[in-house]
Amino acid sequence: MAYGSDITEAIPYGLSNPSGATNFTATGEAYDIAIAGQPFFLAASDETPYRRVTAQYRKQQIDQSREPGEQTLTGWWVRSQSTFHYGAGIKFFEPAQEESLRFQFTESKGIDIWTKGQATLLYDTASFYAGAAPAQLIGVNDGTNDCILFTDGTALKKSTTGGTTTTITQAGTASTILSLTTDGSNYYFINGTKIHKGSVASGSSTEIINTPSVTRATIRYVKQRLIVAIANVLYEISANATGSSDLPTALFTHPNANWIWSSIAEGPQAIYVSGYAPNGSSSSVFKITLDPTTPNSLGFPTLRTPTVIIDLPTGEFINDFDVYLGLYAVLATNKGLRVGVTDATGDVSYGPLLFDQASCNAIAFKDKFAYLASTVDGESGLVRVDLSATVLQGTLVFPWAWDVIAAGTTSAANQVAFFGNTDRLSFTTGNNIFAESTTVLVSEGYIRTGYIRYSTLETKIFKLMQARIDTSNGGISIDSIDSADNFYRIGNFSQFSIVPEINVNYPVTAQEYLGFKFTLTRSTVNTGLGPLFTGYQLKSLPAIPRQRLIQYPLFCYDNESDKFNNEVGYEGSAYDRLTNLESIESNGDTIRVEDFRTGESYIGLIEELDFINKTPEGKRFSGYGGTLLVTIRTV
Repeated sequence: MAYGSDITEAIPYGLSNPSGATNFTATGEAYDIAIAGQPFFLAASDETPYRRVTAQYRKQQIDQSREPGEQTLTGWWVRSQSTFHYGAGIKFFEPAQEESLRFQFTESKGIDIWTKGQATLLYDTASFYAGAAPAQLIGVNDGTNDCILFTDGTALKKSTTGGTTTTITQAGTASTILSLTTDGSNYYFINGTKIHKGSVASGSSTEIINTPSVTRATIRYVKQRLIVAIANVLYEISANATGSSDLPTALFTHPNANWIWSSIAEGPQAIYVSGYAPNGSSSSVFKITLDPTTPNSLGFPTLRTPTVIIDLPTGEFINDFDVYLGLYAVLATNKGLRVGVTDATGDVSYGPLLFDQASCNAIAFKDKFAYLASTVDGESGLVRVDLSATVLQGTLVFPWAWDVIAAGTTSAANQVAFFGNTDRLSFTTGNNIFAESTTVLVSEGYIRTGYIRYSTLETKIFKLMQARIDTSNGGISIDSIDSADNFYRIGNFSQFSIVPEINVNYPVTAQEYLGFKFTLTRSTVNTGLGPLFTGYQLKSLPAIPRQRLIQYPLFCYDNESDKFNNEVGYEGSAYDRLTNLESIESNGDTIRVEDFRTGESYIGLIEELDFINKTPEGKRFSGYGGTLLVTIRTV
């Protein structure tokens, strides 16, 4: 008799909502298993055993990456890095997302990362002059020595690379020097009332232009001209002026009387002047182009009226602006640094903030790099930018990293320059001028990697770390860094040590991601030598909770009885239970599985159903039915 022929028969299962985490309500029969609230007797035998198998959790992939082994997921999960020349600034080391990330890191200090394939210690610095706060540094060669010119209150001084400092005689009454520039052979400076000119070689200056009594001014020698910003007014003056001439007619007066002109620079197509309102509400770069049809009294093309080409976001203002190699425009702002490019008309397109951890105050260029005076990890120092390559193709994102520092200082660097034609850096902080050593390396420096997570949010067991380093001239220590920025020392190797593959013992639990810090220490024998770090390799394993495939062989007959001979079922019940499970399988929803033999209860998915129609196997079973093999995947 088919189900439904007799209205006195109870509905055996709730078919309206078969899927989900339904629990079986006990009815008194001694069932073995319940699946989605439906009870069954177990039919385990040699032919149809009860089985528990670990589900596959790793997949095989063909390695097509540029880093060998990086995409092979059948054994170790490997991540390696052999160069750092694309600079700092990343949080996660995910090479699959962007090719350039293979060459980047989070931060470094005291480390030269700019030679491809290696990282070494930078040179140390030392203060060679202390006095009144220097207003500006200018690198010059006086015909005999590479040196720098700088101001010390009312005095103009010159220091050579050898450390000798002399005072240059200033004509007239000495007063505070506000700004200083050079054309290579001569220097020019402006104090409260005069513009002075002097020979770099001979030293002493003469007064050439009278100025109003002011407390802020900027002077620069650009495109064979002297451009002077006095208060909110711009002037072009003759570098050949003699005596104490008066200022010429103003080139441009900013409508804001409190406007501060912060820099004057030149590019192939224009002269650039930048400034800002004192409250930081606005900051702009102006372009001054040449009018060759109307030469001035010196025979040079007349300068046109300045026009605005850059307006920075509100709250960000320009401390310095300069153009290098006729193409790259670097903006040092109170928010950090930006890099732009000039076009054929002299306009500038600039990119995002590259370094935004501290204010940048002044700029110097050498080779392919820009150096900006700033704060490095709370100390006075420089940020270096590589202008020869972009991190992201087609963008204005350039590699950068922290550079030389003045250890123990707490204020920002204000000015930066090179000693003449050398590569030796100098910078100011407070009342001191620091110079880069030519013989002594920093005692230690570090490089911190981006967090490594293998492009997945699953947890991993980070197992082995191999640092590739030559310790002939120094040592290394290695720390692991967890997501909460806790540091764990996992290796420490002194000079001359062999650095083996080490265990990543900490943190002790599986992690979604982990970073590493490598600290290099200089030679204990020769302070001018340090170790050579050429990369690292990390090996990990996935810590994914294992899923299991559990196969249940079940009796599925119309009429069944338990071990106590309690009879259950009806004609058609086997088919009803089978189709009910097939419906749940088709829905793909989770179900609850209960094993009354062991007390196990869990949520799973029906992985496979296999019904084998058989003759009833004993007097406990009768009617239509057979063995139902149900495979459940735990979740």
